[in-house]
Amino acid sequence: MKKILLSLAVIVTISINAQTLDSLDCTELFISEYIESIENNNAIEIYNPTASSINLAGYTINRYSNGASSGPESWQLGGTIASGDVIVVGNGQLDSIDLGTYWSVPVDPVFYALLDDHCNGDYDANSTFYFNGDDAMTLENGGNILDIFGKVGEDPGSAWTDDASAGYTDANGGTWWTKRQTLIRKPSVKIGVTLNPVSFNPTAEYDSLPDATYTEMGSHTCDCITTSIINKDVTYVMYPNPAAKGENVVINSKSAISYIEIYNMLGEKIISERTSIISTEMLLKGAYLINIYFEDDKSVRNKLIIE
Repeated sequence: MKKILLSLAVIVTISINAQTLDSLDCTELFISEYIESIENNNAIEIYNPTASSINLAGYTINRYSNGASSGPESWQLGGTIASGDVIVVGNGQLDSIDLGTYWSVPVDPVFYALLDDHCNGDYDANSTFYFNGDDAMTLENGGNILDIFGKVGEDPGSAWTDDASAGYTDANGGTWWTKRQTLIRKPSVKIGVTLNPVSFNPTAEYDSLPDATYTEMGSHTCDCITTSIINKDVTYVMYPNPAAKGENVVINSKSAISYIEIYNMLGEKIISERTSIISTEMLLKGAYLINIYFEDDKSVRNKLIIE
């Protein structure tokens, strides 16, 4: 009888824990994309799966270097992230830097243009986005861990891999997954990893794209929000982009445009009008999010850069 009662208690506990985890789905920010690429083109994308905008004050991205379990480099986030939107933060090194034994090269301008925020390229001042495949990264709010990429306190070698026999480290020469890769969080993932894992299997929650793939930066597909405004079946051209202040930006498409919306990086709507020609006279220099709605009920999201 005691064994039966104990078994029932275990089943009930597991069921309650599962329900608790399910109830936390889509309630907090998490890491949606990880980019570790050549020439310091490193970035972390953060996704808001909730139904509301979130003020990023108090949120940080942290780097635990080479197996460190404490004292991470930290980057303070700022602004507001809208529901279903992302913020991309990465390395902003624009010049070559002589580090004595080698030259640290600048990031790709195409990559740089897709960043919403970035460090200034001074490694000594802040090295959060100089990760190189063997560093654990966390997203935290007020010191509370919301998501972990990698395993804090573990040095996997050169990278975490797909080799289960080595605990997903590269001890046995598995295929690198966290070095020279772009990793996209699977749409089925609705919550971050809040407890340091026994082992970090990058294949479980991420899809892998080739090195130096930046096409997915700036948007994320998640089962939390099924009515995403992003529709990649639409063919359109928006030019010039980047555009000089005062220059008109033209949107050409075979589908008739119903209206557009332009948001700043604080999530504030600043333009909503029926047009295919955008005047940039009233826009300050910087990055904007533009939603384009078509009369066939399709829509797309893009970034607009004003230089």
